[in-house]
Amino acid sequence: MKPLVYKKRRRERNGPIERVRMHVTKGDTVQVISGEDKGKRARILRVFPKTGRVTLEGVNMVKRHTKASQTAEAGIIEKAAPIHHSKVMLIDPKSGAPTRVKRRIDKDGTVERVASRSGQPIPRNR
Repeated sequence: MKPLVYKKRRRERNGPIERVRMHVTKGDTVQVISGEDKGKRARILRVFPKTGRVTLEGVNMVKRHTKASQTAEAGIIEKAAPIHHSKVMLIDPKSGAPTRVKRRIDKDGTVERVASRSGQPIPRNR
């Protein structure tokens, strides 16, 4: 009788990861609209388009226990963890209140972000 031989299966992938289109970019000032840090205003430090998350300055702080290395010493480090982009709203440049964002295409073809509340264009701060 032949011994049972199991074939190693190929790992199936779900295909290419789709990039999430976000209404915010790096450097924008936003307000957190839900969660533990609701109401806080912060600047966006990093954007993760594959997962649809953003890292804000001083928001969603977590503690990480680090091991000593040649460059850094051991200890507990607090750092900002990413939150979902739907939990933040851009700040209106005119009134300073949180607002939704529209996209307007100029005559020369460039896309401009516009605050829904006041109609003012929102500049890109990179």
